[in-house]
Order: sequence, then C-alpha cells, then structure tokens
Amino acid sequence: MKQSIVTLDMEGVLTPEIWIAVSEKTGIPDLRRTTRDEPDYDKLMCGRLAILDQHGLKLSDIQAVIGTLAPLPGAREFLDELRSLVQVVILSDTFEQFATPLLRQLNWPTLLCHRLIVEDDRITGYQLRIREQKREAVAAFKRMNYNVIAGGDSFNDTAMLGEADKGILFRAPGNVVQQFPQFAAVETYADFMGLIKRGMA
Repeated sequence: MKQSIVTLDMEGVLTPEIWIAVSEKTGIPDLRRTTRDEPDYDKLMCGRLAILDQHGLKLSDIQAVIGTLAPLPGAREFLDELRSLVQVVILSDTFEQFATPLLRQLNWPTLLCHRLIVEDDRITGYQLRIREQKREAVAAFKRMNYNVIAGGDSFNDTAMLGEADKGILFRAPGNVVQQFPQFAAVETYADFMGLIKRGMA
C-alpha cells in the first residue's frame, strides 16, 4: 500500500482569509475579493497591489492586522491530530511575509507559498515560486509514489483537488461546490478528518 500525504489550503480551511480581515480593518471593501470571487490570481493580486498603493498601505500595516488573527476554531486540534497520523503540507497562495504569526499558532506546519517584493515597507510586486504551484506540488508528490489527499475551499484549489488521488472541498461557497460536484464537500473538521482517513485506507 502507498504512503499517503495530505495537502491543505491555508486560508478558509485553517485560518481566516487575510485580505478580508485587512478589508474589515481598513474599511476598504474592494480588498474583500478573494480567489472565491476571482479565479485569475494575477488579476486579483494586481488589483490588490493597486488598492494598497492608492491608500498608502504598507506591509507593516497588513502584518499588524495579521497579528490580531487566530486560526479558525478547531483548526489547531484538527491539524495536530492529522499530523500525528500522516505527513501534511500546506499549499497556499499566501506569502512568506504574511504567514508567520498564523503558522506559529498552528504549531509550525510545513508551508509552501509565494513571496512579496517589498521596498522600504512598500509592497511593489509579488513572486510566484512557480505557476500552478498547488497542482504542480501534488503532481510531484504523486511522482514520488504518494497517495495524495487534498483539501481546499476556493477556485484556486480545484486544480490541486483534481490532480490529487482524493480531493475534498471544506466549507466551500455554494458556487464552488456547484461547479465541482466531483469533489466531496464537508462543513466540519470531524467530517473532513473522516474523509481523509478513508482516503488513506
């Protein structure tokens, strides 16, 4: 039997959506848009960077908001239990400069993500490690002879879920669930854990 590995999205699955939190804190509604609303990640990020520039928001302003966030209720316990059973890698379209406070509260899981380009505290751009990094990471794990179980909640997770041996939607919005009926959809960590365990069997 193959060894299993689990790949999880971060925001919306284990932590709150960072950009929504920034939107609420700054009162800028246009920052609420996420990959649930805009499947084109480059378009989404370019829009975000333009808004930050327009309002004079710096990296430190965003990091101050992130510092007030906590993982979703039950996420730490879910992840601790899962990591005691199987190797887990978080595949996220967040950035190194954003994730640290949340990783600390999740007991330092492995995270593969992107990097912001910053000059004097101003975010001037972003660097994708590779395009389609979630799907590519799953494909690489499969080439290493792993049985891959993937979980996510947004449009930008569906390629990863499709590439995996088993893909699961966790607390995904109705439009994502409707467009991707091939993936099991669950709302609680208990049900999520049950499906992952079945995928490992």
